[in-house]
Amino acid sequence: MGSDDTLGKVKDPLVAVVRWVKTRSPREKALLGALAGVLALLILWRTIEDHDTLFIMAEVSHFLGIGILAYKLHRKRSCAGLSLQSQLLTFIFLLVRLFCSFMMEYDIHTVLDGMTLLATGGIIYCMTLTEIKQTYQKDQDNIKFYLVVVPCAALAAFAHPSTSHWLVFRIMWAFCVYLEAVSVLPQLRMMQKAKVVERFTAHYVFALGLSRFLSCAHWILQILEGNKYLLAALGSGLWPVMVLLSEVVQTFILADFCYYYVKSYADGSGIVRLPAGIV
Repeated sequence: MGSDDTLGKVKDPLVAVVRWVKTRSPREKALLGALAGVLALLILWRTIEDHDTLFIMAEVSHFLGIGILAYKLHRKRSCAGLSLQSQLLTFIFLLVRLFCSFMMEYDIHTVLDGMTLLATGGIIYCMTLTEIKQTYQKDQDNIKFYLVVVPCAALAAFAHPSTSHWLVFRIMWAFCVYLEAVSVLPQLRMMQKAKVVERFTAHYVFALGLSRFLSCAHWILQILEGNKYLLAALGSGLWPVMVLLSEVVQTFILADFCYYYVKSYADGSGIVRLPAGIV
């Protein structure tokens, strides 16, 4: 009947695109990535009227990523490949952001942050106070959380909003923005050492990458459209630049991983292998 032969000759467009991209030079790959980002922004700009929805989608994506980790811990009874330091950083910036939300504003973001904070706390509990802690690869997770917290706190004291809120709240707000931007670094470093990323951990980090992109898109589109409330909240001076820079940095930190994640599934293996130098 020849159906198998016919199917064997059919090329998956995604596989073909990934293989073509693999043959490009690093400079060309960077340009293609930037063009893809701009195209995605244009699509979001034209299809989503309320751009605040993007921020909600970003927080939902993060929460679902934590849910994937919870499923992994429950099913495999193992936290191998998972960075406790990144989870601690995530817990800290969510706790600070939740406090600032209660003191400065209260909306749906506060609820979503609260849910994600509780879920992250549950992950940390499992990794430190249950039998699962025996599977934690502490020797691979060597970027200590305080080495990330201290520089972010110092930067927040220097560059923070110029709004009418109390100074301590403005510094805390800036601190959680900076900390969120780099909170995934210990996880990426740990994965780079392992070379091969465990499947559920890969799903989680990809969800983070999607979350970061949606959050970055939210800020960029709001600023480009001149949202008066947002611009007033950001204030003037160095702070608006630092906010945008933080969003772009955290997006690009995860961009490489997301590329290898998509590539692994396009190749049909589903196994994410990271080259040296991704972090």
